[in-house]
Amino acid sequence: MNAALTQDTSDALAREPPQAAHCRNALIAALVVYGMRARGDRFVTHRNAVARLFWSLLDERKRYPIAATTTAQLRRAARFSIEAPQRLRRPAAMPRRRCDRLAEVRAAFMTCGSLAAGSRGYHLEFAPLDDARADRLSVILRGIGSAPKRSRRRNRPVLYFKDFEAIVDLLARIGAHGAVLALEDVRALRETKNRIHRLVNTEAANLERAAKAAAAQRRTIEYIERERGLRRLSQPLREIATLRLRFPGESLAELGQRCRSPIGKPTVSSRFAALKRLAERLRQGRRDAGR
Repeated sequence: MNAALTQDTSDALAREPPQAAHCRNALIAALVVYGMRARGDRFVTHRNAVARLFWSLLDERKRYPIAATTTAQLRRAARFSIEAPQRLRRPAAMPRRRCDRLAEVRAAFMTCGSLAAGSRGYHLEFAPLDDARADRLSVILRGIGSAPKRSRRRNRPVLYFKDFEAIVDLLARIGAHGAVLALEDVRALRETKNRIHRLVNTEAANLERAAKAAAAQRRTIEYIERERGLRRLSQPLREIATLRLRFPGESLAELGQRCRSPIGKPTVSSRFAALKRLAERLRQGRRDAGR
């Protein structure tokens, strides 16, 4: 799912280029910054939609056709490359407008970004080719209010976000609304599952406590029956004791409804408490007699 989520998000961003000319210029300049290999002259991507976006932003498209190749290292995945015009190979200035900075973040996601919503949580990252590009992207992300964390993987810099709210906020800012909806669906499903698990666990714990309490009540009644006999009990205590022996798995409320004159759960509980006190007196009497 995570690979598909990243691919779908990149393709969706590629299909919606900005309308303003300065934003389009910022976008293609950023695609070159993050998508062109060091000391190379070609923009490279594994997404056809991103390659077509880059090509559509060029002034003279006929001079720069898209070249498609396959790579054995990535299970024969297609790779698309386009020669970058000479004017775009010069170091790009840092964008000043906020919309241009957002366009650069869009370009960074399409070229070196990934999005995941796995069992370990949510993860949005950018893996630029070198530290210089990572430093540039970090400054831009901080400038739009999204401060990333930083690490290294295989000697390559990684900028990443783990917080759900920070991830969806950044995705919404760069226009990845489909990804935001997908993550919201994942979170809603997880919260529903967690709520069900909590309810099931709570119910199981309640049943276990009720079963232990019922077993203790039966042991108390059986002790009284051996030591004194149930016939000597008062009618209310004898009735609830007999019902517990006959229906060992029923709840206090269910036993109360079985009484000749139905009673509530608190009354049933008080009668079992009286039986427990009686059993304690009988045990104390036996201990005193044995001294």
